[in-house]
Amino acid sequence: MKRSRIVPEEPKPGQESVWDYPRPPRIEPSTERIVIVFGGETIVDTTDSVRVLETSHPPVYYLPRAAFRSGSLSDARGQSFCEFKGLAGYLSVHGGSQTAPSAAWYYADPSPGYELLAGRVAVYPSAMQQCTVGGEVVTSQEGDFYGGWITSRVVGPFKGAPGTLGW
Repeated sequence: MKRSRIVPEEPKPGQESVWDYPRPPRIEPSTERIVIVFGGETIVDTTDSVRVLETSHPPVYYLPRAAFRSGSLSDARGQSFCEFKGLAGYLSVHGGSQTAPSAAWYYADPSPGYELLAGRVAVYPSAMQQCTVGGEVVTSQEGDFYGGWITSRVVGPFKGAPGTLGW
């Protein structure tokens, strides 16, 4: 699908279109209750998060590292670079007897404008047993690289599916 053929869904009352999100991305605090379950255990339950909102992407929620259950995160190999947020490091996520390698990431020293990400961690919802926002179960954004959290509050189409790389 070529960008010129993308037809954004029309948001209904109470919804947001990811096509109204800016580029570079905007970061905003959120007090929605975020719960992550992995390996049969609740590893996060917090109302302290920030959302990163970027054109064509569902929101990515960053949670305080301190909100994760003790022992549920460990260093993982690898790094990536975001032209806006800076250098990301990766973490493996542990819950029950399960481990999801490199299923979370963080910015130890975020770029100017993204300082609210310091001390926070994002997870790929596709790697977790369940993620909820305000009690609603999240659908994960398609694609191996993307970590967006899709709820009924956001409409697309969303980048990540086959054929969307060039969006």
